[in-house]
Parts: sequence; structure tokens; C-alpha cells
Amino acid sequence: MKSIKLHVSKPRLVGLVSLFTLSLATLPVLAAEDAGSKSPNKIERPEDLDMPTILERINVGPYELPDLPLKTNSNYAHSSADVEPYGGVKPFKEHFLVQMEYTGPGRAIPEPEDVKTVKIGFLGPVMPTVSVATGGKSHEEVLGIAMLRGAKLAIEQANEKGGYIKRNIPFELVVHNDNGLWGASGNEIINMAYKENVWAILGTVDGANTHIAIRVALKAELPMLTPGDLDPTYIETNIPWVFRCVGDDRQQNYLIVDYLFRKLKYERPTIIRSSNRYGRFGVREIRDGSRRLNRPVVIEMAYKAGSENFDMQLDRIQEAKPDVIIHWGDAEDGARVLNAIRTRGMQQPFITCDRCVSDDFVKIAGKNADGVVCSYPWNPDRKDPKLDAFREAFRKRWGAESDTYSTHAYDGMNMLIWAIQTAGLNRAKIRDVLAYRPDAFPGVTGDIPLSSALDDAGEVFLTRRENGAWKFYSREDWGIPRGKVIEKTRVEREQASRE
Repeated sequence: MKSIKLHVSKPRLVGLVSLFTLSLATLPVLAAEDAGSKSPNKIERPEDLDMPTILERINVGPYELPDLPLKTNSNYAHSSADVEPYGGVKPFKEHFLVQMEYTGPGRAIPEPEDVKTVKIGFLGPVMPTVSVATGGKSHEEVLGIAMLRGAKLAIEQANEKGGYIKRNIPFELVVHNDNGLWGASGNEIINMAYKENVWAILGTVDGANTHIAIRVALKAELPMLTPGDLDPTYIETNIPWVFRCVGDDRQQNYLIVDYLFRKLKYERPTIIRSSNRYGRFGVREIRDGSRRLNRPVVIEMAYKAGSENFDMQLDRIQEAKPDVIIHWGDAEDGARVLNAIRTRGMQQPFITCDRCVSDDFVKIAGKNADGVVCSYPWNPDRKDPKLDAFREAFRKRWGAESDTYSTHAYDGMNMLIWAIQTAGLNRAKIRDVLAYRPDAFPGVTGDIPLSSALDDAGEVFLTRRENGAWKFYSREDWGIPRGKVIEKTRVEREQASRE
């Protein structure tokens, strides 16, 4: 059977696909394979298009697909060749290098007439809960409330400027609590999608809950953007309705790996982490990257979130004689782990995650916080009038300082508002303008360029506690070397080697 060619010079008919007994769910895979097989000079580049052209091309009928080029990356998450998964063998298939395509009929749905407000959903942990599924009392409400405040501020500012300009009606934020119960986040998505008729959703923080939510969003064909879930596997679901506006743990891991092993030459790393999903998936690329660079983690120990005693874990770590200790978990847990390490007289450098860049960590750790290095998804010290204006507005509105969760939520909500203003009230077209936008979104956290996986591909940073403050550093600031950068796809590399 001949392969189905989806990339043609005019809108593509999809009605005949049923003759080949292919479901719509398989079409994105075929589109990605087809896009990857074409030579660059036969395909338009996404950056060659402007938004008027994109809007014209997504204005298609129910049985057509827009004729738009898919974003293609040469590597995933800025990975170097020597830490690339399956770098030594030829994998059956490489994922995340070609943009997923939505092949459904939703673009032809007309904008409804009887709309009094333009609803955008919010899903986050904003009320405390207790459940067996989460191992007791929930602990992420501080993060969820910060996100909610940033999102509300963006909505309020948009309404001050006229709301949804095309209809002169206000935006409305529809808030739902992510209570941590297994599957409950999916129920919240259903309510927002079918009962409250939101046009897009911003959320959430917990990786497990977000994974459920985005699968329901896929079935409901509803754009969902996260400003707070840094789990790398969130975007690795290959769902074309899913976006992220914050640098994830994979990208931060690669920077840590380069810092510890390429620059500082450590040889015996050890990991202590939370036993939940955040800790487990948060260190995955550190574990794999250290092994690929021939400096494997000598021991990895897990603790239950909220623990007060770490004797068993630290006994094992101390026996392993590490030269650096890496931690991944919440701020309070990280501070208690650090204090326990220093109480034992262990003076190894302590490297941890972005959640520990917080007042709670510093308050508990005290003087032990000095010299701690954390990864971070952006640079809060950057000079930008937009960032200054946001901070002042946030301070005035909430009587508190903004943090990374509120700031990324503000950016994420503004991305959704921009998409609605640009595409109109059509979920598929809202998705399209986000997915096909040719340039980076100018956020207050910095430019947000979306990769082919629709992930934030912007720069990530390291921060160190110095003289009572966090100081932020780029890769260039500290002269952190990279491995050999992958500049061509594996197919291109194989073709070049044959030539």
C-alpha cells in the first residue's frame, strides 16, 4: 500500500481517509513522518510565514487541512550528541522533532453568536485537600495560588483594554481546584469543556494530575497550556492540543549535567529526591546524562514528601563517598535534607531544583543555604520594562511579590488571550495560532519560542545563594561548556554520511 501524502500545495482533503481505514488519531504520525522525509527546499519553513498568512490558511472547510509547514527541530530540548538517548544506535523512530498536527474538522465550526463572556479555564491546587492518593495532606497550594493570581491579573488587564476586542465582551476566568485525587483533574476538564464552554485552559502543577487532564483535553479538543508543570513527559505525550510556557526539568537537567561534569569534573554524583512523581521524573536526565558521560550516579535515595528524618538515606549516601549531592523535591524538604547533611559534617556541594529558590527554603536552611546552586527556568534579574510593569501591577493588586509561578502563569494566560484575540472563538484555530506562530511570544519571563514539541525552548539558568540573595547566571556567565551540538536530524546525518 502506498504511503499517504499529506503535504500538498493546496488544502488537503481528509474525507477519503476512511477508505484506508485509518483513524484521525493516526494521521499526525503519518504527517510527521512525511514532513521528516521531505528535503528542506521543498517545504516552506514556519518562520517564513506571517500571521495573516497563517490565519488565511487555517480558514478551511470541515474536510480540509490547512496547508502549513510543520516545525522541525534537529534535536530535542537542546540535547548534546553525547547525552542524546539512543545516540549509539539507530532507533526505530525518533519522536518530538516534527510538530504534531491536528487533523480534525473543528476549524470549520462558526463562532457562536450568544456569547456574553469569553471563558478561559484555570486548573490548579488552590484549596487544601487530604487524600490517600496523594499520601496525605496536599502541599502545592502555595504554587497554585501564585499561578491563579498571575492568571487573574492578566485577565483583568485584558478586560481593562476592552476584553475580546472583536465582540467587545469581557474575558472570564473559570477557576477549578486540582485536588490531587487520581482522575479528579479529568472531571474538572470535562466540566470546563462541556458545561462551562471554556475556549482554553491554563494549568496545572502536579505532573500526574496534568497527565490525566491533557488526555481529557485531547478528547474534548481543547487547548491546554501549563505554566507550572515541569515534568518532561508532559509534552512527550505528543498531544497536539498541549503547550508549555516554562523551561522544563529536562532542559534544566542538561544544564546541571554540563555544569557538574563538563565544567567542574565531578566523578561521584549522588541523588536524594522526593519519592513522588516530581522527584522521580525530575532527575531522569541527570541520571541518564551522568551515565552517558561515564560518571554514573553512585547511589540514588528517595524520601517521602514531608519527612523529618533522613538518617537511612544519608547513611547510604555517606557510605558511597560522593563528591557532589543533587536534590530534587519541594523547598521545605530540600532545606531539611540540606540541614541534615551539614549536621553530619558533610560538606559536598548541594545542587537542587527550582522549587528551592524560595523564602521557605532559606528560612529553614538558614546559613546552610549559602552557596547552594539551583537550576531555574528563567532569569528574574533580567532588565525588561515589561517585567518591571508586571511586578508593580502584581504588587499593587495582591500586596505581595510575584514569584516564578505567578509570572509564568501571567505569561501563559497572555498567550491564550493573544491566541483568542487573533484566531477568534474557535478552539481549533486558537490551537493553530499558538502552534504555528512563527516568532517567539514576548513574555515578561523573556521570549518564549515553542519547539516542534510545543514546549518552551528558551534559555534556562543556574542560581546561587550569595550574600543573602539569589544571583542568577546563564551558561555563558559561568562559561559552562556544551557537548557537540546536534545541528542536523538523524536522517540528515545519515544521508550526509552516505554522500
